[in-house]
Amino acid sequence: MEYRMVIMYVELGCFVSCLCGWILVCSTLPTEYWTFSEVGSIVLTTANYYSNLWRDCISDTTGVSDCKDYPSMLDLPVWLHALRALAICSVITGFFGGVLTLIGMKCTKIGGTEIINSRVTFSGGVTFLASGFCGMITYSWWANRVISQFVDPNYKAQKFELGAAVFVGWGGSILLICGAGVLTFFSGKEGLISSSSKRPQRPASYATVRSRRTYMRPPSSSRVTIVPPLYYSGRSQTSRGTTRTPFIQSRDTFV
Repeated sequence: MEYRMVIMYVELGCFVSCLCGWILVCSTLPTEYWTFSEVGSIVLTTANYYSNLWRDCISDTTGVSDCKDYPSMLDLPVWLHALRALAICSVITGFFGGVLTLIGMKCTKIGGTEIINSRVTFSGGVTFLASGFCGMITYSWWANRVISQFVDPNYKAQKFELGAAVFVGWGGSILLICGAGVLTFFSGKEGLISSSSKRPQRPASYATVRSRRTYMRPPSSSRVTIVPPLYYSGRSQTSRGTTRTPFIQSRDTFV
């Protein structure tokens, strides 16, 4: 099997994993079972309290349930506002991550060249990673507060336990992080390294180490240098390798 075919199947599997995780995260937002608590020891009078980021609900054994939104947004604590913002950011970034990954995958053939598709897929994987981390922080922060209140002996208010929505959100966040991590690794390995390899590189410089053998080595080729004669005596002198000065007996002879 070719390498491109393997990468295409890996991208498809990671996209399906991230998409399932994003759907699970989105399904927890309208669900009220983030926390629950049972009040009453008799079956006929047992009441169930459950709540999420947006409202508090109560139901009894007869099937009658009633939900009430939080009365004032400005009266809510800061940590609840932060959890709402993180949950919404997880949904939004997951949506854009799905769009970018769908465009950049090799099996869709929507983008341009292979390098451009790899970069778009890398961007989608990073966006999916942000979605997964936002969701993980949201559910972990909520679970930490519920558990700390439950085990605190000085907490006198009604105590709650973790609901099913928190565990579903954890599962969706893990799918997002794992799928996006593998997708980012393979797409970044193909897109980013290919772009860096095309940069002009400096030529390698070599240093010559002089040794005794270097000084004593004869020249590989001898060049012939023709020097015009200083005087014409019937023959011209030619120097090979190095220029030789003609022998002049006396100044009078030269004149």
